[in-house]
Amino acid sequence: QVQLVESGGGSVQAGGSLRLSCAAFGVLYSSNCMGWFRQAPGKEREGVAGVCSDGGVTYYADSVKGRFTISQDNAKNTVYLQMNSLKPEDTAMYYCAAAPSFGSWYSSPNYWGRGTQVTVSS
Repeated sequence: QVQLVESGGGSVQAGGSLRLSCAAFGVLYSSNCMGWFRQAPGKEREGVAGVCSDGGVTYYADSVKGRFTISQDNAKNTVYLQMNSLKPEDTAMYYCAAAPSFGSWYSSPNYWGRGTQVTVSS
């Protein structure tokens, strides 16, 4: 089992920045790939950014490329999402997710955090 503990999030004005953190506890090989999904009311869930610690895979949704940066601290089993130049359309609940491989992370992650709200006002 893997437990994901998120922190960060909050409310900012457009153009501002936020940083999300997600720490993994438990059977760590099951969380080789970690990252963030988001879901806004009435919209489908979207994979935002993901990274795998073994093969160096890094993924960004087109909507966040150039603005968001995902990084990881393997010693702390933690991934970070630095979000810059935030837009009102980035407003959503952000969920940390983990899986043993990128394919499983992208399609159907094995583990989920509880979510943290990000609100961007215009």
